[in-house]
Amino acid sequence: MIQPSHPTTGSLPINDNVDVVRCRQTVRQIAAGLKFSIISQTMLVTAASELARNTLIHGGGGRFSWEVISAGPRRGVRLSFEDDGPGIPDIQSAMTNGWTSGNGLGLGLPGAKRLANEFEIQSTVGRGTRVVITRWQHWPQQAL
Repeated sequence: MIQPSHPTTGSLPINDNVDVVRCRQTVRQIAAGLKFSIISQTMLVTAASELARNTLIHGGGGRFSWEVISAGPRRGVRLSFEDDGPGIPDIQSAMTNGWTSGNGLGLGLPGAKRLANEFEIQSTVGRGTRVVITRWQHWPQQAL
């Protein structure tokens, strides 16, 4: 069961690097509380870290929220990252390995997608971006 210090839903701001660290710590504690394997915990925390950093750097800050979910016997966690930044003018390009809008490696969005079981992105130029990922406790093997 999830640790009492982290409710099954919640949100935190992402306004600076301390908030990015807090996001990673929160996600790790939730995943550990759900008894995710160490590998699944690491994958989820890595994806969350990339998305939190994108929210800060490209979106100018925003919000991170989580929800513990169930579907039949499966349990998982859904993470949302939202900003009111400039938006992504070309999502298809942004989802291509190696594409970058800045000085990064271009692994953020496609990397986060590979590390999650489910991935959604919505972005409107001039209005912001929302990325939602879900990681299930047990999921059939997927290629990375």
